[in-house]
Amino acid sequence: MKPERNVILAATGSVATIKMSQLIKELSDESLPFKIHVKVLITESAKHFFELEQIPEHVPIYHNRDEWITWNKRGDPVLHIDLGKWADLLVIAPLSANSLSKIATGICDNLVTCVVRAWDLQKPLLFAPAMNTRMYDHPITREQIDKIVSWGYKEIPCISKTLMCGDTGNGAMAEVPTIVQAVLAGFQLQN
Repeated sequence: MKPERNVILAATGSVATIKMSQLIKELSDESLPFKIHVKVLITESAKHFFELEQIPEHVPIYHNRDEWITWNKRGDPVLHIDLGKWADLLVIAPLSANSLSKIATGICDNLVTCVVRAWDLQKPLLFAPAMNTRMYDHPITREQIDKIVSWGYKEIPCISKTLMCGDTGNGAMAEVPTIVQAVLAGFQLQN
């Protein structure tokens, strides 16, 4: 029997979110050495780039509003804490420039950034940056990536290609198989 792992897949406001259903499909592949259970977190901006119906029915999707639906009084579940306890690994793919900036400065104003802020640093957190070349090449981007890497987060480096806007250069999210391999490697580090 295969070992089972729990993964949070978080998507932020980048056009690379269009690859989320492919990423879920490949993380659910029966040939992987682990049976992976996925829960999806999306920011409001991420919703712009895909249809919720593209996500398989068995995969739970959490939005900002879910944080407040589950909590009414002391003792009620706190979703961003419970998700972090459930997961063995968190992968943010794509990580937009805006969400990178929030995470690097400690802002937690949505479900994704709250889960990240409360993340157990003993467990892997992977991130795949995705943004326009001009944003990626800005000096603050490297500074922010270096900062969160210093906390133990692992970067899945972006690639250079022609982006959706027509520009060519750095900033495209890593390919889905690369992200899946990084997730598997993250599990290997836990053993």
